[in-house]
Amino acid sequence: MRPHRAFVETIQPQLELTGREAHHLRDVLRAREGDRLTVFDGKGLEGRARVLQTEPGWVRLEVEETWPASKEPPQPITLYVALLKGDHLAEVARAATELGVSAIVPILTQHCVVRELSENKRLRLCRVVLEAAKQCERSIVPEVKPLLPLGQIPPVEQGFVAQPRVSALVQDYYNPEKPTALLTGPEGGLSESEVDFLLQRGFTPVTLGPRILRAETAPVVLLSLVTAAFGL
Repeated sequence: MRPHRAFVETIQPQLELTGREAHHLRDVLRAREGDRLTVFDGKGLEGRARVLQTEPGWVRLEVEETWPASKEPPQPITLYVALLKGDHLAEVARAATELGVSAIVPILTQHCVVRELSENKRLRLCRVVLEAAKQCERSIVPEVKPLLPLGQIPPVEQGFVAQPRVSALVQDYYNPEKPTALLTGPEGGLSESEVDFLLQRGFTPVTLGPRILRAETAPVVLLSLVTAAFGL
């Protein structure tokens, strides 16, 4: 069996996998007694487990050792991203998970074409994030929060909003020892009043370069500027 990472709610000496995880391990990867895999709880703990028993619909594991995660940024990074058309929000969530984001908050802004996020769509984003966390070997599974109107964003200790035609650079202001909030707008951009509101909430408008990026590209670039520049 090739190396596999299984998500569990809590790591205990013995675990029973059911549902998607059990199906993938038993029926797709053909796990057998004695095979080993990595388990993680999505909150920063990993472990090495051995398959004890497999039956249709479930797999029993024995955890042999555990260790804390060591691949996360020193402080949490929250991504506020405006609702996007099509499947672009899922694309952003997948890439943001790979880049180390801690939480994803879909936001509703003045120029959003899409105006709602159903619970089913939010749960689908949660599944996308979980699969991305497994693929990139993260130990933290980012939380996908319910839709939030931009006007309800709380004050932040350190925040950056992507904005065209400004000159400020992320690296001139970013402090990796502080929690960070990042925000990008929809296809139509943010209004002047929305940017003014974000300034009052602690966000600094920053440039992503001389070109106008697509709404689904901007959050990935902004997050990359934070994580890559400091090797997070």
